[in-house]
Amino acid sequence: MASESAINKVLFTGGGTAGHVTPNLALIERARERGWDAIYVGSKGGIERDIIAPLNIPFFEIQSGKLRRYFSWENFVDPLRIIVGILQSLLICLRERPDRVFSKGGFVSVPVVVAAWLCRIPVICHESDVTPGLANRLAYPFCARICVTFSETLRYLPAGKARHTGTPLRESLLHGDAARGIKHLALDGKKPLMLAFGGSLGANVINTSVRNSLDALLQKFDVLHVVGAGNLDQSLVRQGYIQKEFMHEEFGDVLAASTVVVSRAGANSLYELLSLRKPHVLIPLSRKASRGDQIDNARLFAEKGFSQVLYEDEYTDQQFAELVLATYERREEIAAQLNAFEVGNSQDDILELVAVPKV
Repeated sequence: MASESAINKVLFTGGGTAGHVTPNLALIERARERGWDAIYVGSKGGIERDIIAPLNIPFFEIQSGKLRRYFSWENFVDPLRIIVGILQSLLICLRERPDRVFSKGGFVSVPVVVAAWLCRIPVICHESDVTPGLANRLAYPFCARICVTFSETLRYLPAGKARHTGTPLRESLLHGDAARGIKHLALDGKKPLMLAFGGSLGANVINTSVRNSLDALLQKFDVLHVVGAGNLDQSLVRQGYIQKEFMHEEFGDVLAASTVVVSRAGANSLYELLSLRKPHVLIPLSRKASRGDQIDNARLFAEKGFSQVLYEDEYTDQQFAELVLATYERREEIAAQLNAFEVGNSQDDILELVAVPKV
């Protein structure tokens, strides 16, 4: 393999949800500026291929399992999938001979990280959430360095091995244009814009809350509602209410134009809102459907005064509308508090660790 001063190729991996993939987009773009080649390993049939496709880099699929916290017959099959994934990853590493591996997490990353370690390829991984996820905890022993989004995560990790870097943000988010966002939505800009979105798969809880509160919200806002695939409701066509299944490159412009945002509390979405100083209301995924990472994320930043939070099954539609309106009224105070959130040069900090991964 190449020396630390001669990086030619980096293998990127991560998948399962968009949050395990999209930060790699920004890193890959910056890595190419350094003259490094990039390849990607994702899960067979996962969403990674579609997200990575615009970059036009080699993409390889592997089998990957998932360790569930509930009974499923697939729990007996998935260990075999992981073994197959390790063997597939070994073949990819031996054939492609990357100089480094960067893992954004998700269960597809575990076989890749193990294979890279067996091939003595240095691995750098990234943890987005305040509390580390299971896939990354399994990968840590095989990694040279661990990057984290939030400094509070360092207390959960081996001393000296982890570094606070933040999360790579796409250039389209960093340089969003509010006027362009309003034009894209065909609005007149006379009302403030409220943006509500539930992540790559949408969120039924957020969709329901927004729709049940439309009368109150539309008195104050134009509302852009990103509902997820198949969740449009054509019976709700109203002046100032815009529904979209997805947002793509225009998301940065629309986010720049937004005055108040309603979101899940996934680490990447939260980091974007904190970094761009956007007053927001978080509705974290409940422990019934997750390990509770979004609750941990939301609780921490509510305590710091950065985030307004509603917990699933613990609020009414009236309380939802009231908190959104209160957040708007306090927008200048909240934005001032958000200025205390530290935003670093994540892309370059992470790529420096990729170039020189030794502790």
